[in-house]
Amino acid sequence: MAEKTRYSDEELAEFKVLILEKIEKAKADLELIKSAYINDLNNGTDDTSPTFKAFEEGSEAMSKEANSQLAIRQEKFIRDLKNALIRVENKTYGHCKVTGKLIRKERLMIVPHATMSIEAKNMQL
Repeated sequence: MAEKTRYSDEELAEFKVLILEKIEKAKADLELIKSAYINDLNNGTDDTSPTFKAFEEGSEAMSKEANSQLAIRQEKFIRDLKNALIRVENKTYGHCKVTGKLIRKERLMIVPHATMSIEAKNMQL
């Protein structure tokens, strides 16, 4: 039996649905992260000691930095998913950018934005 060179239109349609669902969830998650970043809740430290307030402000700055990093990662994830959607549309989805072979379907179902097979990832180590 000849080695499969691309996924069928039915399989691509299945991947498209999966990717669209992941994009919607990722966008919702990004909105939560952004709202946590933007939300400036005053935890009632105005009438407490200045030392406690300084600790609170330091903690808040660290939290905002962590949320900012999460937002950046989430935006990259959404961009990678949208790029995968483009590959589905032009029927090049699922090809490993290193080996040129098809990435296993099981891997793509778990990581639909993957551009490398496990074999190629292992070669990087």
